[in-house]
Amino acid sequence: MSSSEYVLEMSNISKAFSGVKALDGVSLKVRPGTVHALVGENGAGKSTLMKCLFGLYSLDEGEITFDGQRVAFANTKEAIEAGISMIQQEPSAVPQRSVLENFWLGRFPIKSYGPVKVVDEKKMYADCKAVLDDLDIRDMDPYAKIAQLSASKVQLVQIAEAVSYHSKVIIMDEPTSSLTEDEVQRLFGIIRRFKREGVAIIYISHRIDEILAISDEVTILRDGKVVGSYPASELTNEKIISQMVGRTLKNQFPPRLNAPSDKVVLMVDHVTSIVERSFRDVSFEVHKGEIFGIGGLVGAQRSELVEALFGLRQIASGSVSINGKKAVITNPRDAKSYRMALVTEERRATGIFPLLSILDNTMMASLQRYSNKLGVLDRKRGEAAATAGVEALRVKTPSMLTHIQDLSGGNQQKVILARWLVTDPEILILDEPTRGIDVGAKFEIYTIMADLAKSGKAIIMISSELPELIAMSDRVMVMCEGKVTNILDRAEATEERVMTYATMLA
Repeated sequence: MSSSEYVLEMSNISKAFSGVKALDGVSLKVRPGTVHALVGENGAGKSTLMKCLFGLYSLDEGEITFDGQRVAFANTKEAIEAGISMIQQEPSAVPQRSVLENFWLGRFPIKSYGPVKVVDEKKMYADCKAVLDDLDIRDMDPYAKIAQLSASKVQLVQIAEAVSYHSKVIIMDEPTSSLTEDEVQRLFGIIRRFKREGVAIIYISHRIDEILAISDEVTILRDGKVVGSYPASELTNEKIISQMVGRTLKNQFPPRLNAPSDKVVLMVDHVTSIVERSFRDVSFEVHKGEIFGIGGLVGAQRSELVEALFGLRQIASGSVSINGKKAVITNPRDAKSYRMALVTEERRATGIFPLLSILDNTMMASLQRYSNKLGVLDRKRGEAAATAGVEALRVKTPSMLTHIQDLSGGNQQKVILARWLVTDPEILILDEPTRGIDVGAKFEIYTIMADLAKSGKAIIMISSELPELIAMSDRVMVMCEGKVTNILDRAEATEERVMTYATMLA
């Protein structure tokens, strides 16, 4: 086929970090008016390849041809001006600025009054509102601060911004990771419209059902190399997984070999938030060796509940008991003293320290544990524990001194989990623990969870993925708009029943 058939050709792209090759001779060809999916395990090179295209990374080897011209973008501004936009995996919005300001960041429209130039706020609002309305995002206030929005709303802002550039190629890196099912279908409608208009979409996702539903072609990467490119119609879930991981995954979830103990480790009794429109009158208990799942839709107040248990939010009434004794938890330090740990939902915003190393990120929660009475850190012991934790979770990294921001999203999540496991918690709270993680890494985390439960740890897991929630939980508590609607035993929990109670006000 002639190169005129493609709007984008990336040929023999190589990129190394600290001497370790993240990309090794990768080639990719994308046709206009198609959705070309990139799939692979965390660390396979998907996001790195797109960052090379978008001007975030420079190439070590290879060349890029876009719209018939050889290009080498020095920065994202050049890429955008040429006709390429990107929705990045981790939202890059400025939290203390409005939707409107984030939408126009770096390209504020200017109007002149003689020699005086000012920002055209009227145009900013009109154009932003027009794009939001065109995408059917009509409940978004352009003047709302990003920090006040839910994760799904922030993701929609990023999507709208990318759309507004009228690009010939739009890169979507895990665009649905924070979206509700309705919002996913809305996005798919937008993508289909782009296809009709001749826009090419490069779509990265770990959700294989999405890949098969929306893609025309699929390129599979493994360990920085291309395994193959295929028409999506020729692929199945099983074939994609086996090509991604280099083996067949017979079981998506590990077997649960233990039953929870009768011993109650955590008891939550009629707990109500100090915030009026949040969780209220919530009661449940978690047993030693149990994985206690919490399900519900966006707005169910699941994250707000566990953050309150960890001392990040205030409780107006109710009580919390740990091992039969009332616990007073007003901040995370109190929670840690009760051997609690929390892996938060938003790893970029509340999980990682992006400019610090993997070593420092892993040690962050256990500095006191490895310090003497004078507060002097025994760095050798701390480093040994952190390294062991990272190695146990098979984090793909050139070095423990690598900045955590240079890792893939899934490997960042593993480091955060290692950070808390180093503290040896008795109660481990996991909020969307496998969000943005590939199937192989998911199985590893599921196995770790199962092993921890078998060793007697009490685990609370929030998950929006129903198969994961049902398969991994001994019991599932379902919430709707801040209230508990039911607690289901493993044998009772089906996707249909969970969804029924997730939409049923108590």
